Parts: sequence; structure tokens; C-alpha cells
Amino acid sequence: MSDLAAQVRELDAADPLRHFRDEFLIPPHAGGEQRYFVGNSLGLQPRAARSYVLEVMDKWANEAVEGHFTGDTAWMEYHRLVREPLARLVGARPDEVVAMNTLTVNLHLMLASFYRPDAQRPVVLMEAGAFPSDRHAVESQIRLHGLDPAECLVEVEADEPDGTLSDEAVAQAIATHGPRLALVLWPGVQYRTGQAFDLARIAALAHAQGAKCGFDLAHAVGNLPLALHDADADFAVWCHYKYLNAGPGAVAGCFVHERHGSAGLPRMAGWWGHEASTRFRMAPEFVPAVGAEGWQLSNPPVLAMAPLRASLEQFERAGGMTALRAKSEQLTGLLERLIHERLADTLQVVTPTEPRRRGCQLSLRVAGGRERGRALFEHLRDRGFLGDWREPDVIRISPVPLYNRYADVLELVEEVDRWRAG
Repeated sequence: MSDLAAQVRELDAADPLRHFRDEFLIPPHAGGEQRYFVGNSLGLQPRAARSYVLEVMDKWANEAVEGHFTGDTAWMEYHRLVREPLARLVGARPDEVVAMNTLTVNLHLMLASFYRPDAQRPVVLMEAGAFPSDRHAVESQIRLHGLDPAECLVEVEADEPDGTLSDEAVAQAIATHGPRLALVLWPGVQYRTGQAFDLARIAALAHAQGAKCGFDLAHAVGNLPLALHDADADFAVWCHYKYLNAGPGAVAGCFVHERHGSAGLPRMAGWWGHEASTRFRMAPEFVPAVGAEGWQLSNPPVLAMAPLRASLEQFERAGGMTALRAKSEQLTGLLERLIHERLADTLQVVTPTEPRRRGCQLSLRVAGGRERGRALFEHLRDRGFLGDWREPDVIRISPVPLYNRYADVLELVEEVDRWRAG
């Protein structure tokens, strides 16, 4: 055994989170286990998720409609079972968060409330190359206001060699467009490059210009420590099927800062956003619940929320994001070091080197261009090393601290080395 292999084995043996891997179902490959690096796209299934779902199914079978009202997991209040652990995870107060809908639906709901353009301030500012769903949502909202996206959507172009954005470029864009800004919409982690941003700084810069500020945290929640309340974001939206391991198409999350929770903002209203104490009077007038719950439209999708309960319970037992981030930095740092030491002529790391500017994901380009990059991606997939591909030429590899091992990282690098050697 090489010295490096021995060191990696020691790291895994000493890992205080190592037992959590056993709580997940690892996809099989060739009689063994797949090396799974796609938690940034779909997290693995926690073993406990099945029992949480079956609990709902059994309650439905035995109680039917009465299940809304009975026991500690009554469906009427089911969304509140995830509220406090979710608030702790994103650094918010319990009444500032709610699990509901899916990410893009929640983004539309937030844009309806927080994008209120006028003749002086019609502009939404976002990064160039944003995830398409975000751009589609913003462009459609601009058109709904009778405005032209060509004039009212400003995209900040990358100014660093690998397609990332400097803090200075973001600040300059906000300052340049400040007098016309209605909203700054920014990612916590950019999906293609893996770059993380200083959310508190961006919110402060936007507010200094008189604009609202919201965040898409699809790649940040469960990946990075967050402090949404203290960062002073107006709103944030995210999904739970990536790092939160809540299953495909899982119910999403939403944050609304407490200063807006009872401010009477215009919104798309639904019955379940009505204050709970008078909801069943069935009055025609809408009285919104205080806090983020006032943006709910429909009653909670209980079956979809059950896996999220299982996941959040895991995060709590693991020690929250402080413990997970410590291991994440070590895992991703090991991957980066091995790439530089052994594969520098083959792989280019697009993601920023500084830990504060990234989560667990490294975005990689392969020397020789797209065709060769695609060949490596398919080679790895065929041999049980699963990352994901993002056009035009990026392989994303995300070592997740809850279930990835240091050995997984070393074995991935060794497999790329074998491919390079032919």
C-alpha cells in the first residue's frame, strides 16, 4: 500500500462522520458500490426516508381524513415539523422559513412580491450564465410587467480567467446600475463554476442602492453555512433534493426576512397562506399569516415532506453545517491537491481555490476540449465514478461529507490517471 493510500485510510478511520455513510443507500456497480459525486444534482436516499414515508402511508390507511388532526405528526401542521431545523440550517428565525412548492415556483412567488418595477427602477441584475430556470423566471416576470427584458435584465459577465466573478466586478455592476435597480438576484453558489459568494456583502450593496436583494441557494443549502437573517436578504429560495437528500422533485424551501413578514406586501395568495386561526371560517377576505408561511398557496405535500424530515434529522445529529463544512473542506481540498499533483496536465480546476469562495463542488475542464472532456466523463461513468456534465465542457465533482469518503476521492483521481495513460 502506498503512503498516500495509507494516509487516506487513516483519514477515513478518524472521520467522526464516517458512520453516516451507512445511513444511505449507495447505488451498486459491478458487484460493489458506485463512487457517487453527484450530491449537487440529486442526493442519495437516506435509509430512514422510507420509514418516514411509510408512517404517512400508514396514517392515511388507518385514519384517512382524520390524519389531518391527530397525533404528533398531524398533517395540518406537518410543514411546521421541519420549520425549526430548517431555520437552523439556513441561519434564520423559524417564522422566516417555510417548506413549500418547488424552487422555481417559489422564485416566481418571491418575484411577484419583491420585483416591483417603476419607470425609475425597472432593472433586475443577475450573473451571466445563471441557471436557465432562474433566467426564464426573471424574463417572464419582466414581460408580465409590460417591460422589455433587453432593457430591464442586466447580466454581469465573468471577469476572471476561469469564468468566475471577482467581488469587485459584482460591486461595480451594482454601483453602475444602482439608480435603476429594482432587484439583485444572485446565487449562493454558481451552478456551473461552483463559485460561492459573500451574500451579506451583496445584500448590503444592493440595499445601499435602494434595491431589494434575493438569493437562489439551490447549491448552497446543505453545502455551506448560511446566515440569511443576519445577511439581511429580503428573500431566498432553494431546493432540497441536492445536498438535503429529500428525493427527486422534493418540496423546496423559502425564506422571507422578518421585516417583510407582516408588511402587507403584494403577493400571489392562496388559502393555506391565510392566518391559521381564521382559515376555516372560509371568509372571502385574505388575511396573510405572519412570516414566510403567508406565502403558502396550498396545503403541504405531506408525502413529499416526509423524506425532508428524515434528512433534517440527519443534519442535526451530524452537528449541523459547522461539522459538515469542516469535513467538506478537507474532502474537496484533497481532491484539488491530488489534481494539481498528479493530473495538472489533464484537468483544469475552474472553481476558485479559496475555500471561502466555494463549497464542496469542483468544476473541471479537460485538456483537449469538449470532445475529450466528454470522453473522460463517460469513461468514469462506465467504471462506476459518477459526476455530472454541464455544457459546454464542465465535469462537476462534488464530494459530499455525509456519505463520501476520502478513499472515494483518491480512487477517482487514480481512475483519471489510468484513463490519461491510455
